[in-house]
Amino acid sequence: MVLCALPMQAQDLPHYKRVVKELSSARYQGRGYARGGANKAGKYLQKEFIKSGADEVTLQPFTIDINTFPGKMQLWADGKKLTPGIDFSMREYSPGIKGEFPLYYIDTLNFDPDRIYADLEKPENANCLVVCEFWFTYKHRKVFSRLQKAGECPNAGLIFTWASPIKFFKAYGEKVVDKPIIWVTPEAIKGVKTIRANVDNHFLKDYGLFNVIAKVEGVRHDSCYVFTAHYDHLGNLGRKVFYAGANDNASGTAAIVTLAAHYATHKPPFDMYFIAFSGEDANLRGSTFYAEHPLVPLSQIKYLFNIDMIGDNNPVQYCECSDEGLRGFDLFEQINGDKQYFKALNRGALAANSDHYPFATRHVPCIFLENENGDAFQYYHTIFDNWKTAVFDSYEPVFKLVTDFVNRY
Repeated sequence: MVLCALPMQAQDLPHYKRVVKELSSARYQGRGYARGGANKAGKYLQKEFIKSGADEVTLQPFTIDINTFPGKMQLWADGKKLTPGIDFSMREYSPGIKGEFPLYYIDTLNFDPDRIYADLEKPENANCLVVCEFWFTYKHRKVFSRLQKAGECPNAGLIFTWASPIKFFKAYGEKVVDKPIIWVTPEAIKGVKTIRANVDNHFLKDYGLFNVIAKVEGVRHDSCYVFTAHYDHLGNLGRKVFYAGANDNASGTAAIVTLAAHYATHKPPFDMYFIAFSGEDANLRGSTFYAEHPLVPLSQIKYLFNIDMIGDNNPVQYCECSDEGLRGFDLFEQINGDKQYFKALNRGALAANSDHYPFATRHVPCIFLENENGDAFQYYHTIFDNWKTAVFDSYEPVFKLVTDFVNRY
């Protein structure tokens, strides 16, 4: 269906930048859960959608269980104090840890699980932290899963090394394992014999979050377009460190706010829904809840656009499509080829990596747009993804690509 009468796109870069800057500010403490940052950001977005001219704005509540680290976050390596978020972070399902611990380094060149288990029984390794490179532990996760369980081995916990910049995650934080797991840069742990730690965790049970849903009424109401982005992020790592998440995903959230403002001004052919999800970094919890409890039947969605981490400058745009969404991908490529918004669209395999996935598995036509591997992508899930490193090159081409598609689909 082509509606040539629609006006030209009205992308608003200054408005977009204001929303990114606000969401990544200290006011929201990384839009996490322990200090209410995500919910504060959701209330801000509710006001933004109302100001945009949306006809309805709804808050959809849901709950999660999530492990957090809002308290003490201290680590010393042979007496040298390490900096959270730079030298170390915590695995999201780790308990807290207090005390002083000897280190036991895994010999990855002569890896022998039976010898490791035997070594850990020796008095000199009592109450030790086992140290190994993260990706090696991933390849041998059965062995290292045993080292995480109480009663299996006498080690006090584990240290996984990860190249700088150190990352932090929330995806599997709905539980707490038996033993602490710390991520440390190789430089911070090199040659170290003992670690002293004072780290608190706080497990939140049935913690309340909400999705923010704005509706702009179109000419027709029998079908709709849906624009989604997650507004939550990683929150705090201790009392002083927070993860601002300018790219992930203040960038996508700001995009759907300005899209809502655009369609509120230029009446669209169909109803438009703009859904800012919470709980994405906690394993797609908000989008999964919505897909299970939609405000309108999923069968009425003509197309869904999930915009996540577009705050970058790669001239090639990464995307994923659901099986049903593939019928629209040729049009995306045609539009991009004609207008040259990006040098190319790089379509990857569908994965459970963002909020499109719960819809894709329920046969909704959808596309995931993410501008990766540019200057900002290196800071993904680090404390350096902030307003100072924010990049805005992809906003306008994404906006135009999406609105052109709606005009022609």
